[in-house]
Amino acid sequence: MARTTPRTARYKRHQRIRAQIKGTTGKPRLCVFRSLNHIYAQVIDDTKGQTLAAASTLDAEIKAQLNGKNKASQAELVGSAIAKKALAKGVKEIAFDRGGYKYHGRVKALAEAARKNGLKF
Repeated sequence: MARTTPRTARYKRHQRIRAQIKGTTGKPRLCVFRSLNHIYAQVIDDTKGQTLAAASTLDAEIKAQLNGKNKASQAELVGSAIAKKALAKGVKEIAFDRGGYKYHGRVKALAEAARKNGLKF
């Protein structure tokens, strides 16, 4: 029997989630990816195949604020930044795609910060 690795298990969860969540023009998808050191968020319109807004811990304005913060606090900064960029593009409501990750820790911090800054989901 083949052994399931955590990476392939996350990929399978992500595929199940993506079968149900589609980003439309009226309600685009907020996609989250977290690596060991960074967290990335994109607002995507799947009907057009366009990324409307993106933010990560590698962005210059966010990177300047990261000193001494833990990863959950860094995710909050990314969540507030993605919310501000999405609202600037006229996006108020989104579908949240947690990317196969559990809804806790950094993913939860990013989502709650986005909600606090005006996004509805």
